Amino acid sequence: MQEETTKDTEVKDQNQSQTAAEQTQPEQKVEEATQPEAQAQQTEPVQEQQTAEEPSVEELLTAAKEENAKLQDLYLRALAEAENARRRAEDAVEKAHKFGVEKFAKNLLPVLDSLEKALELSKDPEDPVMQGVQATYRQFVQAMEKSGMTEINPVGEKFDPTRHQAIAMVPAQEGQTSGQVAQVFQRGWLISERVLRAAMVSVVQ
Repeated sequence: MQEETTKDTEVKDQNQSQTAAEQTQPEQKVEEATQPEAQAQQTEPVQEQQTAEEPSVEELLTAAKEENAKLQDLYLRALAEAENARRRAEDAVEKAHKFGVEKFAKNLLPVLDSLEKALELSKDPEDPVMQGVQATYRQFVQAMEKSGMTEINPVGEKFDPTRHQAIAMVPAQEGQTSGQVAQVFQRGWLISERVLRAAMVSVVQ
């Protein structure tokens, strides 16, 4: 009797286990079936959000125009900077050339002064040596003028402090006015409208 009771109990336990398992399987299937739907529901808002954030054709066109304007501005700035650099380089070359010519010409002025002094002290204009000095002097002056140099010999002109250097003041003579250049002791020179050497003069009081 005890064995039969034990068997009956085991059979009941097995039946209960099967029933519990059968009840659990539909629940698992329902959960498995609902998971894709939940994932789909979670994905749909993201897709809708991405679609809503995509720019329109007008917005893309506006952005392209703005970018083009920026690039155009950068190009014009670069072009202007290149032009400025070219001009600066040309100015530097021109200044270097002028500076070199000015320095060379300024170093030659004492030689010209010596030739002038020799001609002033000459007692015999017919002396062949003095005639040679005179010819050399003329060639020297012509070469300087061809190089863009201009002589400053302001006798009778109004005193100009930018081109003349006053070393003496003299009383007015007949026909002279105050501030007029009375005498030139050493002629000055210009090069490209710049004073290479100011003329040394006396000025009427």
